[in-house]
Amino acid sequence: MRNRARIMIPLVAAGLLAAACTGGGATPTPPASQPQSQGTAAGANPDSLPRNETLYTTGTQWGPPVNFNPIREWDHATGTKGLVYETLFHYDATAGKLTPWLAESGSWADDKTYQVKLRQGVKWADGQPLTAKDVVYSFELGKMETIPYHNLWTWLKSVEAADDQTVKFSFSTANYQQWDFNLYSRSIVPEHIWKGRSEKEVLDGINENPVGTGAYTFMAKDQDRVVLRRRDDWWGKSALNMEPKPRYIVDIATPSNEVAMGLLLQKGMDLSNNFLPGVANLVKGNFGLTTYYGEPPYMLSANTAWLVPNTTKKPMDDPAFRKALASSIDVKKIVEGVYGNLVKAASPTGLLPQWEQYVDQSVVAKSGFAFDAAKAKKALADAGYKDTDGDGYVENKDGSKISLTIIVPSGWTDWMESARSIAASAKTAGIQITPDFPDFNALVEKRAKGDFDLLINNERQLSNSPYTYYEYLFQLPVQKQQNTVNFARYENKRAWDLTKQLDQVKTDDVEGMKKIISQLQQIHLDDLPVIPLWYNGLWAQSSNQVWKNWPAAAGSAPKTPAVMWHNWLELGGFETLTQLQPSGS
Repeated sequence: MRNRARIMIPLVAAGLLAAACTGGGATPTPPASQPQSQGTAAGANPDSLPRNETLYTTGTQWGPPVNFNPIREWDHATGTKGLVYETLFHYDATAGKLTPWLAESGSWADDKTYQVKLRQGVKWADGQPLTAKDVVYSFELGKMETIPYHNLWTWLKSVEAADDQTVKFSFSTANYQQWDFNLYSRSIVPEHIWKGRSEKEVLDGINENPVGTGAYTFMAKDQDRVVLRRRDDWWGKSALNMEPKPRYIVDIATPSNEVAMGLLLQKGMDLSNNFLPGVANLVKGNFGLTTYYGEPPYMLSANTAWLVPNTTKKPMDDPAFRKALASSIDVKKIVEGVYGNLVKAASPTGLLPQWEQYVDQSVVAKSGFAFDAAKAKKALADAGYKDTDGDGYVENKDGSKISLTIIVPSGWTDWMESARSIAASAKTAGIQITPDFPDFNALVEKRAKGDFDLLINNERQLSNSPYTYYEYLFQLPVQKQQNTVNFARYENKRAWDLTKQLDQVKTDDVEGMKKIISQLQQIHLDDLPVIPLWYNGLWAQSSNQVWKNWPAAAGSAPKTPAVMWHNWLELGGFETLTQLQPSGS
């Protein structure tokens, strides 16, 4: 994954961030590492695991495992959250509803009180029972200022154990959309092991010997991998009537996408969550590989890639200019030329295909945009942007030169090519854009400070609600440093008020959500503070040589995602593991 060097990650961003770091397509190549065995927790040799019981995965971590801390949702070892530690609920993106997990049920007792009933018989890996006190402790960790879900406590008044199996959450304000997100995003940790840890240890601790309620425990680690072993006593076998089929999971930090592809083709890898160029040839060839769709775009959609203009700078502070810019971008060329149809062009709203029911087509028909160089030229002229010196590029209304720079991280080759494509098509409308490729950390600093003209960004994943999308676009106030949201620095009080109103609509009130989302779409399309480009793929290429029954859109195959990315195991990734079958059977 593309790691983000951040410590404080507020609100919804915490759960969404790490998965977002799958970024564009190609990934920077980390240094290759030599395996250095660091011992096993269970005495088994990870180098001699039975192949027909072992699932080999890659695409989530890009170096030695950093930590086993489920509070650090963005850089922990693969499987820490989802396989070792668990959440109260999962979220079924296909059905659009929460699925009880550690919780047997959850409901609103009144408008500001939510009650969770825990399952009986859930045990930690050390044999201790999970109780309501563990849930209380886990949520109260958020009272610490640096913990990712600290913001929850601005509207959560208290959490208490009514009895061993009942947890009561009391709110000052009921933000229903955010709360559903928290129910499937927050890891529950054991109070009897974590109690007494300092704030620094909770946030930054390695948590070397993790004890969770999940179906797996960590068995071993090397410089380039982690090995997990299935728990035979996992509570879900009886309570959920499901069990993940691989006895062992080995997640490997492959040094490049080419290495991942080679391992896939040689039975050394079962699931690659990397971007692999040329997937069409692999799928259509006789290589035993499968993807979710058998034709373009091959992958499910994971997030939206936007062009983000800095709205505090001329001429990006002018909605008319931003709309002309949107019409000047030939996204089809990016989809076909850069990605070979592995991604889909985004709706003008940018809402993911899984949220299609919330798209107001009448708003799109009236206010949407599409590539049209002639229309972009006319819009620029009508707004007062004209080529007065005859160099082929328009000037500002006051005659000053417009020379914009678009930044994407060096080494993200698909985004670099996309930036070049954007610059080339904008040129046909008379807008001068120069691509620039700073080091990733330098880009993060520029983005946070607002020291940029244009950039590409995709840090909002699929979630339980479009609320998370609009919270990203419109959150106020704009800070001196914007670390996780509203990089465009767009200020629209009405849009932010509507977003907060959406948060307070109950999640089963689809019509109520649509009414507010329609208004948010109208503001977005009228002003275009960000310009949706394409839907980034949920990269997943699977081999049928050792395991079969991978998810696919066609037939009776499972419809869950095949993915090990951070924060996606609760979005169906775990369920995929329970439906795999050995290819020999």
